Parts: sequence; structure tokens; C-alpha cells
Amino acid sequence: MSVNANEIRPIAANACCTPPSVFDIFTVGIGPSSSHTIGPMRAAKALVDEVAAAGRLSEVVAIRVELCGALGATGRGHGTDRAVLAGLNGAEPQCIAPTAISELAAQVADSEQLTLVSGNFTQRIDFPPTAISFQPAKQLPYHPNAMVCDVTYSDGTLTRRIYYSIGGGFIVMDDGTGPGVATVALQPTLPHPFCTGADLLSCCLSQDKSVWQVVLDNEVARGRDATQVYHKLDDLWEVMSESIRLGCDAKGDLPGGLRIPRRAHAMVSDLIARGSNADSLSGLDWVSLWAIAVGEQNASGGRIVTAPTNGAAGIVPAVLRYALTLEQSDETTVSRFLLTAGAIGAVFQTSASISGAEVGCQGEIGVASSMAAAGLCAAMDGTVQQVLNAAEIGLEHHLGLTCDPVGGLVQVPCIERNAMGAVTAITAARLALTRATQFVTLDQVIVTMMATGADMKRKYKETSQGGLALSLAAC
Repeated sequence: MSVNANEIRPIAANACCTPPSVFDIFTVGIGPSSSHTIGPMRAAKALVDEVAAAGRLSEVVAIRVELCGALGATGRGHGTDRAVLAGLNGAEPQCIAPTAISELAAQVADSEQLTLVSGNFTQRIDFPPTAISFQPAKQLPYHPNAMVCDVTYSDGTLTRRIYYSIGGGFIVMDDGTGPGVATVALQPTLPHPFCTGADLLSCCLSQDKSVWQVVLDNEVARGRDATQVYHKLDDLWEVMSESIRLGCDAKGDLPGGLRIPRRAHAMVSDLIARGSNADSLSGLDWVSLWAIAVGEQNASGGRIVTAPTNGAAGIVPAVLRYALTLEQSDETTVSRFLLTAGAIGAVFQTSASISGAEVGCQGEIGVASSMAAAGLCAAMDGTVQQVLNAAEIGLEHHLGLTCDPVGGLVQVPCIERNAMGAVTAITAARLALTRATQFVTLDQVIVTMMATGADMKRKYKETSQGGLALSLAAC
């Protein structure tokens, strides 16, 4: 199985104490969804790469893909079928041009043929409209986002692979027993392994290091020197900044049929026009604008940084821009912020979930707000305990948040939720700086999030069958 380690996370809580890299938590991709667009694209590419590695690509005569559970329920609105086409065609989320998916889908629809690509190997096959089907009622054991892929060869034999898209663009395979498994090369031994908030706190206190310093040490152990890490973080911030700029510049309606007007451009014009007449809360208006700008870019299929998911991708950039613009900052602000936020994201990815289909939007907006709060607290020179307190507060006040996208699109209420999550993150960081301890720990609130997600009815978890998705559809 040829799957990049950057695309896979540990499967069960506390299964191992090797946290994912900060560059696994923050990845460059395209909208509108990390679990429904990026993950399926990676899974489809992994399928073709596996067949090619076995020397059988030239024997393939057909591929059939079933999008099950939440992938089937909202896959049309998220462009999951088109993402699968791109992955089978050899595309990678960090490289593909945002317009290329639509162009490929049009070509396949017209010719009913698709070229499978893996490196220098290609195979042209028939690919009728029925080759990808949506199966929302088909629930597989491990995770609501499941892909069943059947490869048929010229000799009549068939290979079946099942992938789960578990949030943030991460994918795992089914080994035949139901649970997802990841077969990858051994991870390097890290100087500071951690799975939980308590682990992270212990690492920092025992080494007398900040959260960002602990994560930097781990990244260096993965093979990059500190300068390379800083440059890669700056590259991520450049993509984030560009998504804010493009979102602020763009006009017109968002795609998908709801005819939702893009609002960031009008918001920035209004804020500039206010000038010296702006009130004392105008700084938060700018934060909301930046978050909405990224959300609109994501909803339009633009290039964004998954942070930690696409649906919540506006929160970290907006709060980091706030730190750079409205708080005292220096040349280390970007690295301190992103390394700290990445550490909190790694805790969630290792010990819990960032999948809206699994735990609702508390696992997307809530987690992103938690990460941004921690990053901001670190940028404002908070102690290690205060950083973890900020992360806890950021999630605590998103507990129970449902994932109910109207029309299966990452637009309503998703885009405005990015603004609310960003403002909550700022409040969380500032509250954390007022006290040294917190009554509720980060790990306790994570356990609560998972329990709440388990109790939440399936219709409120990225199926568009409940909440606002149903209420607005009935109006």
C-alpha cells in the first residue's frame, strides 16, 4: 500500500504517542472540504498507486467507487465524485489547480472514459456515470466517511479496497475487520512524544520549554533543521494570507445553487470607508472579515490551508492576522503561533476526532478555535499552562455544535461559523491570560466532546438531514 505518512494519523485514542507533524495538521489543498474533497482525492490516488506498484495498472478494465455514509449524503455538494476522478487521474490536493477538477469532470462526462495515472504509468478505461455512486444509507463500521473501491482486471479478478476519510484530509484503510489501519514506514523517535494535553504539559514542564519549542524539537527530529521549519511555516502563512486577499477581492455568488452572495469584498469596503469613525470593536469586524474571506475561498474550491479542516480553515488565519496586526508582534509570531496551534491540533488528531461526520461541527470549528486560541496565547507570551487553558476554553464553548450544512454545501452556516470561532478564540486567549489555572482541563473537554459527538444523532453530523439544513430546506 503506497500511502504518504503525511496523510495518515494514529487510529485509536492513545494508540501511540507519536503526534502528527505540524505539517500534517496544516496542509495546502483546495476546497470545499478536507474530509469530502481532499481525503477522497488522496484515497483514489493511493488506490491507483497501489495497483501500479503491483505491476497491474495495464490490466485494469474498470473501477467502481461507492461513497458511503456521510460521503454519500453530502458528497454531491462537496464535489466528492469530482475529487475521486482527480485522484484516479493522479492529482494531489496540494498541487492541482482549483479549476482543473471541473475541467476533468467535464471531459469524463463527455467521453465516459478516464485515464488512470500513477507516476509515468497510465491506463485508459471506460468510466460511465455509474462508476461512482452515492450510498448515504450504507454505513461501514469504523467511520461515517467511507469509500468502497472495486478494481476489475482483464482476467476477471477483482480487488476491493475500503478507505475512511477521517477528517482534515487524513485517510486510513480497512483491513477487513472494520477498524481503519495505516501501513506506513516507522515514524522517527521524537524527543517529546505526546498524545494528550497532559502529555504535552508534562513535556514542556520537564524540559522547561514552551509548547512551540517542544514542537520545533520534534520537527527537527523528523529531518528538517530549524531554519527549514521556519521557512515552511512562512510558506503556509503566505498561502493563508493569499486566501484572505483573494477572498476580499472576489465578487459575485458562491457556486452550488444557493446563490449566496460573497460578502467579504463589501465588508472590507465598508470597514475602509469607516476610517476614523470606526467604533472600539472594529478590530473584531476585521477578524470576522478575514475568517469569512477564507471561508468563501474554500466554498468556491479555492486554494487554502487545511487548519485543521477545510470547513474551519478561516479561523487560524484570521486570528494569526489579528496577532500580527492588532497585538504586539515580532518576527517569531508566525512560527510561535503555528507551532503551538499545530501541537493542539495534534492532540485532537491523536486522541479524539476532527471529523464533522463523526462528532459534529464541534470537531471542526471547535477544534480550530481551540488551536487558534492556543496559538494567540503563545504569541502573547502566555505560560504553557495558560496556552493549554486557552485551548480548553476555545473548545468548551463550542461543545454540542452540530454540522448541518444547507444543501450539503460548505456555505451556510459554515462560513459565518468561522467568524464566530475566530472571535471566540481571541476571547479564550485573553481569558486564559488572566489566570494561571483552569477548573476544566483540555483533556477533560476533549473527552466531553467525544461523548457529546457519540450522543449526537446522525442527522446532525454532516448529512444535511437535520438542523439548519432541514429547516431552511422546508422554508
